[in-house]
Amino acid sequence: MRTYVLGDPTTLFAELPAELSLISDEAHLLRLLAEHDALIVADARRLVGAAASIAAALSSGLAAAVVVVGRAEDVNPALQAFPSLPTVHVSPISRLALERASRHARETAGGTAYLALEGQLARRNAELSELNKIGAALSAERDINRLLSLILDKSRQITAADAGSLYLVMRGEGEQPDALRFALAKNDSVSFEFQESRMPLDETSIAGYVAIHGTAVNVADAYELPAGTPYRISRSFDTKSGYRTKSMLVVPMRDHQGEIIGVIQLINKKRDAAARLKPSSVVETQVVSFDELDLDLVMSLASQAAVALVNTRLIEGIKALFESFVGASVTAIESRDPTTSGHSGRVAELTVGLARKIDGASTGLYAPVRFTSDQIQEIRYASLLHDFGKVGVREKVLVKAKKLFFGEMLALRQRFGVIRRTLEADYLRAKVACLEAGGSREELLALEADHAKKQAEIEVALDVISRSNEPSVLDGETAHALLELPSKSYLDVDGVTRPYITANELEALSIKRGSLSEQERVEIESHVTHTYRFLSQIPWTGEFARVPDIAFAHHEKLDGTGYPRRLKAEDIPLQSRMMTISDIFDALVAWDRPYKKAVPVEKALDILHDEAKQGKLDRELLQVFVEAKVFELTARRAAGNAGPQ
Repeated sequence: MRTYVLGDPTTLFAELPAELSLISDEAHLLRLLAEHDALIVADARRLVGAAASIAAALSSGLAAAVVVVGRAEDVNPALQAFPSLPTVHVSPISRLALERASRHARETAGGTAYLALEGQLARRNAELSELNKIGAALSAERDINRLLSLILDKSRQITAADAGSLYLVMRGEGEQPDALRFALAKNDSVSFEFQESRMPLDETSIAGYVAIHGTAVNVADAYELPAGTPYRISRSFDTKSGYRTKSMLVVPMRDHQGEIIGVIQLINKKRDAAARLKPSSVVETQVVSFDELDLDLVMSLASQAAVALVNTRLIEGIKALFESFVGASVTAIESRDPTTSGHSGRVAELTVGLARKIDGASTGLYAPVRFTSDQIQEIRYASLLHDFGKVGVREKVLVKAKKLFFGEMLALRQRFGVIRRTLEADYLRAKVACLEAGGSREELLALEADHAKKQAEIEVALDVISRSNEPSVLDGETAHALLELPSKSYLDVDGVTRPYITANELEALSIKRGSLSEQERVEIESHVTHTYRFLSQIPWTGEFARVPDIAFAHHEKLDGTGYPRRLKAEDIPLQSRMMTISDIFDALVAWDRPYKKAVPVEKALDILHDEAKQGKLDRELLQVFVEAKVFELTARRAAGNAGPQ
């Protein structure tokens, strides 16, 4: 076994060995520590002042036999610096003591190395297991900001790094150059306010260098970079905060196509992961260099993180695309029925607002109910698209404001114009005949009075028709007058006797409430079924699978009087019950419905309470809707120009 000496042999040995070689530098020492046939005699002072890499090697197990020698005052500092050393011999060491010490060192070196390898294997297994868990966590996270934080946290965790930063590569468009987005920074020892920023993508920064070349950089001391490196380390943060940046490990994040999309920068690997590096003097004893295992683990994690980030961005893009589709669908609905413009958005806002209140409730029937963020989004989509089926309803029925369609009322007015002209012509012919026959003044006045009476009857009939055409409940007098109109007749241009109004017109004008006939009401109500069929064609992902069912039930009532399926309470989803309350409230207070006037908020709430008392609406949900003032989210906008509510 060859003897190697770190230090001055004349001060270490009482009698110089026959053959010895001097250790030139720390790199030479590191190589020798891994050789099984080497005996290293080291000066305790030289070891205490050695680099962190030497300290890590001494504490992790040796292949070589090591004997440490020093002055009496060097013994305790050496033992404190290197807890794994069995002893430190006082110099100068005698030949006999050296033989015994070297024999003991040789005997223990193999066992120590074995234990060290066993420890490294255990660490490798533990880290790989942790890496698998991290990969699963990264794959499950879909919020980009939380994902970035998770990537940095896990990278620091598996390497015991005190601090770290995460950069994202921003590809320039057109004449814009590529850049690095400084997306996140964390530090366990120093509190600071992080501000996101951009920096040039070039070799002047270590992150830029790694992003450009795609190779990891491991720095033992950031303040003592090797000569010729193109990058530099900014000390501005250290200067302001009193921090000391020392060891660094910077790795690229490469996606499945090999493109570098970001950089993970880890700072100050600690012996004790729980230690705080304050004051900065602690860095010298606590911070060590990142090793090869750290590099392997972080490179593996960075690859997983890159794929997770790309997938999350892809999902975000799909979500944005779907949001655009939903927005376009709502626009399509409202373009067919401009009178309800904004209704879908307001119903969504009210229903989501109510769901959030239910989710946060600590008392009441629904206190145990909790909604995930996906379920809240599911409610929002169902609410936004709940009326999409209106695209399947005839437009003239959809926008019908009065009992007669516009064309029908126009034809009726033209008919009465013909009646007026017919009466006028009859009157004039009778007057001419009277004058030719030498009729008296009294006869002429009688003709004129009869003509005026008939014209007045026409005006009364038109007034009855106009009042009956409004979508309101008819008073008894108007209803009676309307029923008499079919018995009144006139001669058309062909001389055929016809009634003032037809049987179909009488049926439409006799609608007791609203503007729709029973057949038209059924057609309008069919929009719910159309909505369900349309939404069922969309390949919803699992978390949104109930959107069609929730929208399908928004017109159902708890007592079974709703439509289209006449469901009872137990069959109506909770989300649909919430939407029903929101839908009715917005329809009541909306000012832009041509077939009704806006109802003041207080009256609208009273109507909802009456519906709940009758067992049609969910009382518990309505109570939350009112007490939490959910209705205030949209009441002002829904009221629009209707005046004070």
